[in-house]
Amino acid sequence: MKYMRILMLACTGYTGAGACLAQTFYYQTSQDVVGNIAVHTLEESDNFLRLAQTFRVGFDELVDANPDVDPWIPEHGAQIIIPTRYVLPDVERVGVVINLAELRIYHFHETQDALKRVSTYPISVGKGGQWETPLTYTHITAKAKKPSWYPPASIRKEHAENNDPLPRVVLPGPDNPLGDYALRLSLPGYLIHGTNVPEGIGMRVTHGCIRMHPVGIEKLFAGVKVKTPVTIINQPYKIGWLGDKLYAETHSDIEEQEQAASRNLTSFVKLVIKQIEKRRASRQQVRWERGYQEAREKSGIPFVILEQAKL
Repeated sequence: MKYMRILMLACTGYTGAGACLAQTFYYQTSQDVVGNIAVHTLEESDNFLRLAQTFRVGFDELVDANPDVDPWIPEHGAQIIIPTRYVLPDVERVGVVINLAELRIYHFHETQDALKRVSTYPISVGKGGQWETPLTYTHITAKAKKPSWYPPASIRKEHAENNDPLPRVVLPGPDNPLGDYALRLSLPGYLIHGTNVPEGIGMRVTHGCIRMHPVGIEKLFAGVKVKTPVTIINQPYKIGWLGDKLYAETHSDIEEQEQAASRNLTSFVKLVIKQIEKRRASRQQVRWERGYQEAREKSGIPFVILEQAKL
């Protein structure tokens, strides 16, 4: 009951208690921000791995939102932020959108109504180097329930070098790392799939595939069709409007180690100005200092960077 009470704080605009766990929101076409932030009071048995499972957020999302809290042995009685408010990515809102910087997937449901619907879930993505998840436009080519896993030669070689040899095929069951559902992409060798180790969701740990929590992939699997478009992007900065307020949300760039800080801030400023010009709002009230601070700290929590004066 304690967890459901906290979750409901984050559920304005959801489709009910069950859908709350699935993070499904209704929104207007002019709306760029969905959800609400929740707060949780820590108990003795809590750690961020367990809480990420409970609140259906990613492990890294919790860490970024609560940088002063030990994720493994947090202080009993302390309050932490559950980051369940999101600025929607600046991309065509159709099909499935995967934002690598955010470690999050968005499913924009097909609807002809003025009121739109989006579901969002935490994900794990490629750990970098040769295992980096590519930025691309692709689509779903096949759906498989209880899939078998055929480890590619590169992964079998890696496991063999670590004295952990893999068979040529892993049949469905508790030892299958694909979990119970898989969506094959037109990008050769890449899947959106479940997992038999849900504790790792929300981290950069895969060999390039998109890994989802078992609850999340089951719902996504049921909601998409073959040929559904899938767009993989990298948007560490998301800027968007909710009513008269302009929100910004900042995350670590997947290539951040290779980019100068000044370049990152320049990109952030350009995105803010782009949204201001879209509304023909005044730049005079922009909270630049707060924006610069967030662009460096990257908490992943949307904040108001401008409130448009009402006429």
